[in-house]
Amino acid sequence: MSTSPSLTKTIKSRIRNFLQIRLPWIPRAIKYLWIVFLVFILGLPLYVFTVSINLFGLYGGMPSIHEVENPENDLSSEIISSDGVSLGRYFRYNRSQVHYAELSPDLVNTLLISEDHRFYQHSGLDLPAYFRVIKGILTFSSSGGGSTLTQQLAKNLYTQNTDRNLDGPLGRLGRMPRRLIQKTKEWVIAVNLEENFTKEEIIAMYLNTCDFSSNAFGIKVAAETYFNKQPDSLNLQESAILVGMLQAPSFYNPKRNPNNALQKRNEVLYKIYKHGYKIKTKEQFDSIKALPIDLSYSVQNQNQGLATYFRSVLGNYLLNYCNSKGLDLYNSGLKIYTTLDSRLQRYAEEAVAERMKPLQEEFYKEWKNRNRNPWVDEDGHEIKDFLAKRIKQTEAYRAYADRYGENSDSLKIMLHKKKPMTIFTWKGERDTLFSSYDSLNYYKQFLHTGMMAMDPISGHIKAWVGGIDHKYFKFDHVRQGKRQPGSTFKPFIYGLAMESDYSPFYTLRDISPQFKIKGQPAWYPLNSDGTRGSGEKMTIRQAMARSTNSITAQMMQTLGAENVVEFAHRVGIDSKLDAVPSLCLGTSDVSLYEMVGAYCTFVNGGINTKPFFITRIEDKNGNVIENFVPKTKEAINEQTAYKMVFMLKGGVEESGGSSVGLPLELKKDNEIGGKTGTTNDASDGWYMGLTHDLVAGVWVGGDERGVRFPSWDFGQGARTARPIWASFMLKVYADPATGITKGQFKRPASGLDISLDPGHKDVPDSVKVKDEEPWDIKN
Repeated sequence: MSTSPSLTKTIKSRIRNFLQIRLPWIPRAIKYLWIVFLVFILGLPLYVFTVSINLFGLYGGMPSIHEVENPENDLSSEIISSDGVSLGRYFRYNRSQVHYAELSPDLVNTLLISEDHRFYQHSGLDLPAYFRVIKGILTFSSSGGGSTLTQQLAKNLYTQNTDRNLDGPLGRLGRMPRRLIQKTKEWVIAVNLEENFTKEEIIAMYLNTCDFSSNAFGIKVAAETYFNKQPDSLNLQESAILVGMLQAPSFYNPKRNPNNALQKRNEVLYKIYKHGYKIKTKEQFDSIKALPIDLSYSVQNQNQGLATYFRSVLGNYLLNYCNSKGLDLYNSGLKIYTTLDSRLQRYAEEAVAERMKPLQEEFYKEWKNRNRNPWVDEDGHEIKDFLAKRIKQTEAYRAYADRYGENSDSLKIMLHKKKPMTIFTWKGERDTLFSSYDSLNYYKQFLHTGMMAMDPISGHIKAWVGGIDHKYFKFDHVRQGKRQPGSTFKPFIYGLAMESDYSPFYTLRDISPQFKIKGQPAWYPLNSDGTRGSGEKMTIRQAMARSTNSITAQMMQTLGAENVVEFAHRVGIDSKLDAVPSLCLGTSDVSLYEMVGAYCTFVNGGINTKPFFITRIEDKNGNVIENFVPKTKEAINEQTAYKMVFMLKGGVEESGGSSVGLPLELKKDNEIGGKTGTTNDASDGWYMGLTHDLVAGVWVGGDERGVRFPSWDFGQGARTARPIWASFMLKVYADPATGITKGQFKRPASGLDISLDPGHKDVPDSVKVKDEEPWDIKN
């Protein structure tokens, strides 16, 4: 049965009238839907296009194609040793990159199953995921996010990277506009990333850019921080922990929030079970789910790794350097090539730890036996109110004083209130209850050390140990600290003597000379045994080897203190030296850094090379910004230099020499020069050791002069510092890869000076003085 055209027209007219009368909004809704549809179809691409070109600068910039093709997600500056080992980085965010081949299959599969299981099916944007998000919004349910791994990579690299500012005027209108524009940029960047990189490269780049809390950025640092592993060794449970952290790194941090992390790990493992990867049955899932989190947690920072003190000193230097060059040390991706040798550095740190631990135990024991504290004055009496005065220099005191007032009872109560803290011990960190006074008393009783080793020919610093533990003791005892060198200063007096044509075999009597100082009693320098000398005849080589003060004093009295100061400055000492009689005992403060550099002048044929620790700096692209060249000068002639090497060898070769006690293994088939040093008050012990291709110095003492060894015998450099040098050199010689070998000192090209003949003991008349003539010092 057919319907006539007129009837059809009538039905349509009645329906239209009904809709207009009963449901007048429907035609308008259809019209608006068409408008919305057309705007979406035509307007969305147009909007995306305007964002991509940053129309009128409204949206903020986009990364260039070159930037997308060459993303930079690790711009920290790296320190590299002379043997090619990374010593550490200067960073705002601790990142290290890995390639896809360095990722374990468990990690990769866990990531994809948990975060983007259609990763290999999309090209940067996952439309089904967006529909899932829309459904979740409409049904008020959580059904997962819509971002792909590639979009999240775009966010990490660009849109939410704090080192980049891609916001424009529209993005600064509020949170919603900014997030919409950021999301749009992520779409565009994600597509570009997919066009320029393989899927495997995108996975690696993404994991390299993720934040894993605890200052761990990137999967490599995260694996090291939480599990002490490399990413290629992560198992399924460990991978689930780290992947679970991606959604909220701090909330799911397994160290800070273990319960949250465990719950999230099991959620990720359940997804793996549902996808059938490795966990095939419910029993397997229940079994692995019951396993506890097994951490090996260690936050990486500048207090860990090799050469912590060196890196700190180097960092201060580089900050000034980078400021002068308009560079950002923490975000320029610099490569800093240093002179340090990672093997020698490790041996130096091992030698310090091995020797300082038992020395500290002896130090405690000796003072405990005396029932006294180790802070004493020049007369050997315990310093009164030592802790009460030092506490005022602490941060805790300043903080409590600001809060409660300088003289308040509350201040005193808080300084004596015990609280939980972690302390350093030679057996590892220990948790305890200490008050501020307890802490000060504990740490003031520690012995400290500094050690530096240097190639005397090139001037390259090869090892630098500034203290016993950088986390707890920041002060650097190589360059920052200056102390009295004691007898290690004597070679500068004898060096001037060699330059003044004295023979090492010139003979004097062991009798302390008299120094007249206007307005003061006459002063007679005493020997280490407390006497004014034995009257014995000895050569000046023997005198220096035995550290005989009386003969050193005679030589300085003859040569003149001002001339000794000038000589010391010429060979490498930069510190101010006081031209006073006591200078012969090494009473002017110097740094270990200066002392090693000055001793190298003797080994280097009289050429002084300033200690040198950077060879070149490159930018992020490998272009050399600057090559560094050591500063050298001829300080003394090669004959004088070699005569001083010969003098220093006396410490090993002469009877009673202060280096005779070195291990036979070191001395066999090897020429060594050495000089011990100990201050009169037993607060400083030194040792300077020389070989033909390495000069190293060691200092040991308290963190301030008032903290002293219980006796001169206990604190002498031969007992405190020399064993560290010997242990270090034994380790170095045992490793042929270091290139440091036993051998002879280089002889002068012009031949040996006649004054090295034991039969030649004369000295020019021009420098002779009468035995009884005192040195009269006038104000």
